[in-house]
Amino acid sequence: MSLPIFNLTGKTALITGGSKGIGLGMAKALGKAGANIVIASRGEEDLQKAAEDIRSFGATVKQKQTDVTDKNNVNDLIDFTVREFGSLDILVNNAGRNIRKKLIDIEEDDWNNVLDTNLKGIFLTGQAAAHQMITQKSGKIINISSIFGRVGGSFQTSYAASKGGINQLTKVWADELSLEGINVNAIAPAYIKTPMTQGWLSDEKRFNEIVDKTMMKRVGELKDLEGPVVFLASEAASYVTGQILYVDGGWTAK
Repeated sequence: MSLPIFNLTGKTALITGGSKGIGLGMAKALGKAGANIVIASRGEEDLQKAAEDIRSFGATVKQKQTDVTDKNNVNDLIDFTVREFGSLDILVNNAGRNIRKKLIDIEEDDWNNVLDTNLKGIFLTGQAAAHQMITQKSGKIINISSIFGRVGGSFQTSYAASKGGINQLTKVWADELSLEGINVNAIAPAYIKTPMTQGWLSDEKRFNEIVDKTMMKRVGELKDLEGPVVFLASEAASYVTGQILYVDGGWTAK
């Protein structure tokens, strides 16, 4: 028996950073739940491959090459989404990057690159989406944070700062937008196994350190994020806002 409150048929979901890894996994999950999908990222070739992947199971998808650090690009993306599908119901604000270095080795450009994408990009996309959703009097904004917005970790100075900022943006936006019919929440994963993380997760010492901190004694997989993103995007989460949902195998509960 299916639960209609999880059905996203007729809704439009925009996923930034949607051509790879976590973003693509979430785009596929929302597509399987019935949503029309728009994926955005900087790489045109990756977008083409991702769109073909999403179409392979019958979902409707459009792609748009976008730099989320550029306000005009972001505004064009929102306009494109509404033009193609008539509305913007769900934003998965996911585009991000990391540069792992010790504090004493971080260059100013490293800091700027990470904060521009992870925090400025989240802000610009969330702001543009909010303008559209306010006109609709409805919408779901799902910011993608990390456990490192809450816990410390070596080599994560700029990344952790950006993710802590995302957590605070999520709470502020939830407060501002709640009476506009817009829910704002965040998903904060621990380490997730993707093609991009597979290389350094194959380091036995690093892998064991991660597993030792996790109650469930395993690294997360893309399928572990499917339920959380569909839940927060659906009517099942209509009374949930301002929350940081940790998908971390129990890491932050220790």
